[in-house]
Amino acid sequence: MSEIQEPANLADMVRARAKARGDAVAYEFEGRQTSFAEFDIKTNRVANALIAMGVKPGERIAYLGKNSDIYFELLLGAMKANVVMAPVNWRLAGPEVAFIVDDCKAPVLFVGPEFITQVRNILPQLPSVRHVVTTEGGAPEWQDFTAWRDAQSSDDPKVPVDRKDIAIQLYTSGTTGKPKGAMLSHANFLNLVETGRDQKPDWNKWSVDDVSLVAMPIFHIGGSGWGVMGLYHGARGVIAREFDPTKVLDFFEQSGITKLFMVPAAMQFVVRQPRARQVDFSRLKYMLYGASPIPAALLKECIEVFKCGFVQMYGMTETTGTIVALPPEDHVEGLDRMRSAGKALPGIELAILDANGNQLPPGEVGEIATRSGSNMAGYWNLPEATAKTLGSDGWLRTGDAGYMDRDGYLYIHDRIKDMIISGGENIYPAEVESAICDHPDVAEAAVIGIPDDKWGEAVKAIVVMKPGKSATSSDIINFTRERIAGFKTPKSVDFLDALPRNPSGKILRRHLRDPYWAGKDRQVN
Repeated sequence: MSEIQEPANLADMVRARAKARGDAVAYEFEGRQTSFAEFDIKTNRVANALIAMGVKPGERIAYLGKNSDIYFELLLGAMKANVVMAPVNWRLAGPEVAFIVDDCKAPVLFVGPEFITQVRNILPQLPSVRHVVTTEGGAPEWQDFTAWRDAQSSDDPKVPVDRKDIAIQLYTSGTTGKPKGAMLSHANFLNLVETGRDQKPDWNKWSVDDVSLVAMPIFHIGGSGWGVMGLYHGARGVIAREFDPTKVLDFFEQSGITKLFMVPAAMQFVVRQPRARQVDFSRLKYMLYGASPIPAALLKECIEVFKCGFVQMYGMTETTGTIVALPPEDHVEGLDRMRSAGKALPGIELAILDANGNQLPPGEVGEIATRSGSNMAGYWNLPEATAKTLGSDGWLRTGDAGYMDRDGYLYIHDRIKDMIISGGENIYPAEVESAICDHPDVAEAAVIGIPDDKWGEAVKAIVVMKPGKSATSSDIINFTRERIAGFKTPKSVDFLDALPRNPSGKILRRHLRDPYWAGKDRQVN
């Protein structure tokens, strides 16, 4: 779009959009509309409020709350102060939330109304937190966001920001069970929109008339990244507090959504609503989906109901979101490519590597690697984990196994790591196993993902009890629920006398998984 100039960083982007788009609506949230000009002023006040609190450039602030326009004010306002936002997954259990807030050493924690009690409970475990600010009041002992923001000047703080500076820190589930803070820079985001600008297909172009729905949670790149993308292109962003299938249909009717990003589990909830077939989707141009593969029958149903272009996306937090896409013209029933994740976007390199890091020819399965200007700066304070994922040559190893065909289409075959994806959330067995093994009567446990029609995959635990001890499935499930997030707790439990192991003692997860995946053409659902 020619009238949109390329900003030097995301803070400058806010200033430029205020000049170009002025009174047009930037964000809409629960009846409240904020124009681009108002958003520029509000983010100035946020930046000045952070500076007044003594938050220094490069420090992290944490946000524990659901989607809201206030979150985006904080995110972009922090960028104007060169401060880094770290949104926390609100589905996590108290100890997990405390780990993240403590890990990023946030001096300020912003908390939504639903999590005030949880923060009161974990505050003693957060030595770095000097201030708590509530986004919608509800805690007299802490400052209220609106009063905190509006006590400050609307003048531009004019803090210098380099493209290489970190814009956001998103936590991803770690294979070791501890989340890692993926640091995404201003350059990582800007690279996505600037690279191959002239080669962009229609589905990847935006206009100022677009209305995008921000329905995925902001602690994911699919929420924060999507919300920032719309702002960058001068489009209107309609923010859903959380994903609610009945409300999503209301957004289509009331706001005339033209494009949105959803995970397949969410698409299923929406399309199965009884009134989905009565809603007018005529303004909807594209539905982008990803984070887990989609069952063919569900995709067919969605195409019939939504009658728009469908784009499958593959990417990860560490790549600032999408790097591979299957465009609408490849969504043809019976076409072999429908099983693929698509082709690399402009400016993205893909390779399939063997165990020694050598590139494999088309058709051979290996680890998917990618190189581009959107690869993360690294993991916060974890140089070894960064080096393992991101090579000195710029290639990022995804941990996914797959192959490429001769036309450059990428096929996801399996996961090299043992990660389970349930409803678009990443779950690592090590973390769940650790929680189960805290049970005094459990000798050992193995956790696997099994196919699930609703969530893609479901968590299953295989448990070995100590001699003379016993437990029920409910005992194990309830015990883990107190320690880890609900979406990570096992949905079913089997008991064995011993776990299958190889000669060196490693658990043979594949032996446990295979019976559930028999007859499926790939080992991810």
